[in-house]
Amino acid sequence: MKRTEQLIDLLNLQKHPEGGYFKETYRSEGVIPSEVLKDGINGERNYCTGIYFLLTSDNFSAFHRIKQDEMWHFYEGSPLVVHMIDNEGNYSFQKIGLDFEGGQVPQFVVPKGVWFASEVHESDSYSLVGCTVSPGFDFKDFELAKKDSLLAEFPSHSEIIDRLTR
Repeated sequence: MKRTEQLIDLLNLQKHPEGGYFKETYRSEGVIPSEVLKDGINGERNYCTGIYFLLTSDNFSAFHRIKQDEMWHFYEGSPLVVHMIDNEGNYSFQKIGLDFEGGQVPQFVVPKGVWFASEVHESDSYSLVGCTVSPGFDFKDFELAKKDSLLAEFPSHSEIIDRLTR
């Protein structure tokens, strides 16, 4: 896993509360006033934010949701699998990577309000991706799932919820 240590150092990544490592790389100077925002977003937000996100196969990004759409961009390593449960309880997943013939995509948008988690597709590997959020990300918009609550709401998805929550 020497490459992951290099990436953590070179990109100055820090531990993320949902799992993995991240670094904010962009926060627009422009700001959207709070009175214009909807969907429970309180306070002003930057137009857009971006991060690097690194995940290793011995970890996972736990189920969480935010109040904005989040676009994922694949950079390097193993494909990343993003698992989603929407408000109606529908489960889906998308592999983010470069095997286009195999159904992977290099960019993918997780819609606002959807519970999502991610994991590295291959063992003994890593995924380096980027995430872009608009309106810009603020931890006030971040909700880490509580396993018991998510299981009570979506009992038919207990296997994936058990595996990808803390």
